[in-house]
Amino acid sequence: MTDQDITNADVTDAGAAARRFAVIYADCRSRVYAFAVSKAGRQLAEEILSEVFMIAWRRLGDVPEPPLPWLLAVTRNVAMSQSRALARERSLSVEMGEWVADARSSAGDIADDVTERIAVLSALATLAEPDRELLTLVTWHGLSPKAAAQVIGCSTAAYFVRLHRARRRLEAALAAAGSGADSAGSAAEQGAEPAGPAARQERVR
Repeated sequence: MTDQDITNADVTDAGAAARRFAVIYADCRSRVYAFAVSKAGRQLAEEILSEVFMIAWRRLGDVPEPPLPWLLAVTRNVAMSQSRALARERSLSVEMGEWVADARSSAGDIADDVTERIAVLSALATLAEPDRELLTLVTWHGLSPKAAAQVIGCSTAAYFVRLHRARRRLEAALAAAGSGADSAGSAAEQGAEPAGPAARQERVR
């Protein structure tokens, strides 16, 4: 093989890598951004998004198919890094408050639906972050239980056990807020109606 052959092969490989990265970015950017918002709020989401795709480019050979669960696992790790822990907590607190305010101002919805959505969001805001993550990965972010387990870094069986416990805590939070057992049960079974960043993007489209 000549030096020219090696150069041509390198160019071809680089072109294929660039095309694959472009497809991954186009297909997954909005969902990675929505997940970053749910983990750290919009104030930090763009910064996290940029870092995640920089990592994806550097480690493109490690990115599996489908790429989304891998990208969300990286997003989770980046968002939870100690260097931005305090800023993330402040940003996420603001974000949760805005989700509740957004639900209160929703127009065109049936009053009972809006009331239940506000109750669920308010209850979610009282839960620990691991519980919120368990409840929203499938419902808000559209992952399968297997993919959600991959994001969290546990087995599918362990994911279901943790999800069951998180649902019970959501039920308790709803009941404590006075929303009633029936509403609590149905909302917890659903894991909460979409009302976070993914739902906002759907409304904008």
